[in-house]
Amino acid sequence: MAKEHTDRTTIDLFEHQKRPGRPKTNPLPREVQLKVNKRNQLKRDKANGLKRVEVKLHQSLLDQLDEKCAEHSVNRSALIASILEAALSD
Repeated sequence: MAKEHTDRTTIDLFEHQKRPGRPKTNPLPREVQLKVNKRNQLKRDKANGLKRVEVKLHQSLLDQLDEKCAEHSVNRSALIASILEAALSD
């Protein structure tokens, strides 16, 4: 059987051909890209004077926090920061 280049029904004939697709724009693998992006994000945060803090909350408290965020059209970080500033200013 002759190999016809326009025939895509016999996949086994074309399994080793590179198909056209989206060109690779970054030479690094995805795992390395994620690490580089996270490192850059941490540098930006540090330059802006931000420090990461982790808090564990019960789901009910988190739901209340999300409701307040929706009411005030802010993200969790901004709302928590404003609550802490108000509590510490007293």
